[in-house]
Amino acid sequence: MEELCWCGSGKSYAECHKSIDEKIALFKAAGYEVPDRSLIKTPEQLVGIRKACDLNTAILDEVAKHIKVGMSTEDIDRIVYDFTTAHGGIPAPLNYDGFPKSVCTSVNDQVCHGVPSEHVILHSGDIVNIDVSTILDGYYGDASRMFMLGHVKKDAKDLVGITKECLNRGIKAAQAWSCVGDIGAAIAPYARKHGYSVVEEYGGHGVGNELHEDPFVCHVGKKKTGMLLVPGMVIAIEPMINAGRKDIYWEDNDDCVYTADGSLSAQWEHTVLITEDGPEILSY
Repeated sequence: MEELCWCGSGKSYAECHKSIDEKIALFKAAGYEVPDRSLIKTPEQLVGIRKACDLNTAILDEVAKHIKVGMSTEDIDRIVYDFTTAHGGIPAPLNYDGFPKSVCTSVNDQVCHGVPSEHVILHSGDIVNIDVSTILDGYYGDASRMFMLGHVKKDAKDLVGITKECLNRGIKAAQAWSCVGDIGAAIAPYARKHGYSVVEEYGGHGVGNELHEDPFVCHVGKKKTGMLLVPGMVIAIEPMINAGRKDIYWEDNDDCVYTADGSLSAQWEHTVLITEDGPEILSY
């Protein structure tokens, strides 16, 4: 009787993950850091992760319909909470490590983890990152988008556009049998070419069964370094690009991260599945 695959697909091990496991073993023997099986999603897990990612994308679409000059970031939080719960989901940030809200809203010089507030009003010229993470039936989706409100200056538009291209280049580099370092190696030189800097303290991460899993995805890196990317891994790629220096700071009793020099910051994030045929975007 043929041995069934460990992933629960119902297929024999020989026709399912055997060749992948053998290839991983070769990379490990050559000195590469390789993932353990817990980071390679099973077919059942991928079904759940896809559904969570679909809802996560729908939430961002709902925000896109309503975000406007004059509303508060608390209004955005309410939209996210109401839409998420109405569709059977749970906002992943809510009460995560004490975070008090359902979404992160980072405006202008806020790099990430901006806390929604009725006192933060969106103005013409603002650039805003809306970072949505969603739990659905125990699985996670994660993505963020930049929004430009009203009459935005050219330097801010350029930063938002270049940051999106950084994300695109990072995703393109996330090929099966490449390494996590290849992602940063694709992002950082492009950002620096345009006079920007890359935040290094925060980065992407594995996602799907938990909100934050291994590996950490730094957006600065060297090719062929870091963990091997294997078909079935799910990662969030989310470059944070500053118009000025890369330095950041935190204010006391504030979850939000700011640029140290007060310059603008932008971020885009997609959840990506690593496949033999190339990276597949699950949430955007």
